[in-house]
Amino acid sequence: MAELNPFKIAQQQLDEAAGKLGLDQATRELLRWPMKEFHFTLPVKMDNGQTRLFHGYRVQYNAARGPTKGGIRWHPDETIDTVRALAAWMTWKCAVVDIPLGGGKGGIVCNPKEMSEGEKERLARAYIRAVGHELGVHRDVPAPDVYTTPQIMAWMMDEFEVMQGHSHPGMITGKPLQLGGSQGRGDATARGGVYCVREACKKIGMDPSKATYAIQGFGNAGQFAATLHKQILKGGTLMAVSDSRGGVYSKNGIDADAIVKYKLETGKVEGFPGTTPISNKDILELNVDILYPSALEGVITGANANNIKAKLICELANGPTTPEADAILHGKGIMVLPDFMANAGGVTVSYFEQVQNTYNYYWSIEDVYSQLDKHMTDAFNAVYSTREKARVHMRLAAYMVAVTRVAEACKLRGWV
Repeated sequence: MAELNPFKIAQQQLDEAAGKLGLDQATRELLRWPMKEFHFTLPVKMDNGQTRLFHGYRVQYNAARGPTKGGIRWHPDETIDTVRALAAWMTWKCAVVDIPLGGGKGGIVCNPKEMSEGEKERLARAYIRAVGHELGVHRDVPAPDVYTTPQIMAWMMDEFEVMQGHSHPGMITGKPLQLGGSQGRGDATARGGVYCVREACKKIGMDPSKATYAIQGFGNAGQFAATLHKQILKGGTLMAVSDSRGGVYSKNGIDADAIVKYKLETGKVEGFPGTTPISNKDILELNVDILYPSALEGVITGANANNIKAKLICELANGPTTPEADAILHGKGIMVLPDFMANAGGVTVSYFEQVQNTYNYYWSIEDVYSQLDKHMTDAFNAVYSTREKARVHMRLAAYMVAVTRVAEACKLRGWV
């Protein structure tokens, strides 16, 4: 169905921003479509001696602002339209945090959970042999995504360097530290989101050190959000967290470091001492000041948006809020920090990795955090300013900032 097609949704979001900006038809049409896309059939020898065919994709959506950048997903349900949509969103994400990159994305239709390490390595190398001539630090730079890892990035880098005949670490990011990965990448997504929360609190007159907060989704981003909120914002009271197995709540607050340690040791948050159970649905409607949706898409909808009590929502997940819910939350005066701004810390530090690789000089963790803070703060201020001038919600304001930057680059190049 068309309304469930992620690329159709991406095009609709672009159309809304283009309409607000009054973009001419040629520019709007250019920004609605990928500039390049590649489809591959990859033969891979499996451990049982048989050859299996895999289908792969790479989309380079728009390179007006610089080389394209984006992850490689390995998933059994991967489709070209998913990859197109994610490449479009990466274009806007890089633009809103003002890093000189365009958006790209890649994917292979496979189930890595059913593959051995050897099979995964052969698939990774086959993909690079197919797409390698289109990659490079000045062309297109992949990264990890769903079910891909630093080890897979290492294999891909090695295959590319075999093809090129020389060292080329900047052609891919998300690598192990020993092969040129950047410090600060692990917590970058959550850290960037917390920096945005800090700036938003200044605008809405909230003291984050006295604020209550809840986190839906307790994977990497959610766990770091729990501890970084306390560290960067000088306090705050964590009231509830949840993961796919359930959630926990305490009216007296939950120790962020202790719940992270418990989750890492037990694989769940359920049963954490001194708490009572809470569902994933109820945690969204909890009476807290700040809410971090950090799990799945589409959890805040037209059906529950009226029940949301948080004053500030920081989207660490991709797409947790539907367009219908956006309008309701905006009408209630709730500020939503949209995903492609709030969770852009990850791609920003990936860009830092690319920079460090390119001039072969590596930054301290303090340098990484300082530069990330500046990019996220500047992004928030640009989006907030547009929100105030155009009188729109934050997501549409973020699109307007990003689309304006990409459109200007296209015009300066003489493409439209």
